[in-house]
Amino acid sequence: MIPIPVVVCVLGGWCVIYLADTLLRSSSSLKASYEDWLMSYGLSISPFHMRWQTALFNRLFYSWGRWKPRFLYLWFSIGMVFGIVAMFGSVVLLGKTLMQTLTLMITEAPAGQNDRMLQVVVPGVNLPISQLTYFFTAILISGVIHEVGHGVAAIREQVRFNGFGIFIFIVYPGAFVDLFTTHLQLISPVQQLRIFCAGVWHNFVLGVASLIVLFLLPAILFPFYYTGVGALVTEVTEDSPANGPRGLFVGDLVTNLQDCSVRGVEDWNSCLGEISQKTQIGYCINAATLQQLSFPARVYRRLDGTVECCSNSSLTDVCFSYSNNLDSHLYACLPARKAIEASQVCRTNMDCQKDFVPSLCVTPSLENQTRLIRVKHPPHVDMLFVGHPMHLQYTVSLSSFVPRHNFLSIDLPVVIETMCKYLISLSGALAVINAVPCFALDGQWILNSFLEATLASLIVEKQNRELVGFLILLAGSALLAANVALGLWLVTAR
Repeated sequence: MIPIPVVVCVLGGWCVIYLADTLLRSSSSLKASYEDWLMSYGLSISPFHMRWQTALFNRLFYSWGRWKPRFLYLWFSIGMVFGIVAMFGSVVLLGKTLMQTLTLMITEAPAGQNDRMLQVVVPGVNLPISQLTYFFTAILISGVIHEVGHGVAAIREQVRFNGFGIFIFIVYPGAFVDLFTTHLQLISPVQQLRIFCAGVWHNFVLGVASLIVLFLLPAILFPFYYTGVGALVTEVTEDSPANGPRGLFVGDLVTNLQDCSVRGVEDWNSCLGEISQKTQIGYCINAATLQQLSFPARVYRRLDGTVECCSNSSLTDVCFSYSNNLDSHLYACLPARKAIEASQVCRTNMDCQKDFVPSLCVTPSLENQTRLIRVKHPPHVDMLFVGHPMHLQYTVSLSSFVPRHNFLSIDLPVVIETMCKYLISLSGALAVINAVPCFALDGQWILNSFLEATLASLIVEKQNRELVGFLILLAGSALLAANVALGLWLVTAR
């Protein structure tokens, strides 16, 4: 959940800002100078909302809007087609997401929450606090690129550009452009469509560009980092089971989990997923060694039906089950590290019959979902992990990029990779949401211009066309509101 101090700081900060703004505006001696100061810096303040507008970038926007007119015409014409398709596609996507959400609510299957195409993101609930910097930065970049699209397209269509600005709503950053409304209303519906669709088009392009960078990142960073040799540990949380003198450390290179080879982070995740789904793997131990290491112990069953044969107070011994030619259910309490550190993995005794040395396949007898995992990170001794594989996945951060030189940061590829993933996700989401025919979003203006461009000859009365648009916007707004409300409930209330 969101830490209470963070909530208090955010609410307290906004209360202080709004209170100060109210006091300064109500002061007879300071009101005029304060309002002049706000106007000179382009600032405006309202409850939980602050925005800044400037004309500093107008010359830059005009230079972009007048660069290669024929190319820009083609660029924004493609964007117009994309925006119209996205408007219809976003309705289908939201409808499908709503059906998925309702199905989850009826069946009460929390495991399927991550399968939905669109999800409501709540910081501190389904977004880690540690990822907030990436989240807000990606939102701001996506918002700026979105508004740059509107601004450049407007200048291309001879609409006056008044300024560019940035705002903060509660904690969410965003951007906007100020266009001369009269000019916007005088141009044709097709020209309007090029302007209104430019934002979602630029968000789509940003998402595709981020996907390309993510895909080509190993080649881009090849002179400085190499890949395919293992997963490099970049962080181990303090409460991680892998934290300790025989555990993992920042800079360690993991090469194997059990018999599963690890060449990067994807292999690490897939290996852990495979280990958690399959039954516990065993280890080959020489029969004489087994006899030497084992010691008498009382065997009893746990509540889940599994067998324990070691003392509960033991931190180094693990109960192993095995079979021989005479008995198929034997148990031995063994010192885990001595027993399996140099052993090969196995499923049956047949896997251990090599070099004519009598060996047995011993399997840790652990509670359901608990696994004993041997983690290889040379040149250090193997780490032996006992617990749920997902605990290892959630508490250890890794990277597929290994620095070629000691002075290079191990975090830089992770930062670039994570930022690209957030840009793909959030810029794509911004394109989808803004394309929805909903009041106050780009979809409202895209729909109105689309109806004017296509229905003017079929529905002669403009008032009737506006009524059709209003009904569609009403339905689109209800669809979006239902998705947001039920998505929030699914994330926070369950």
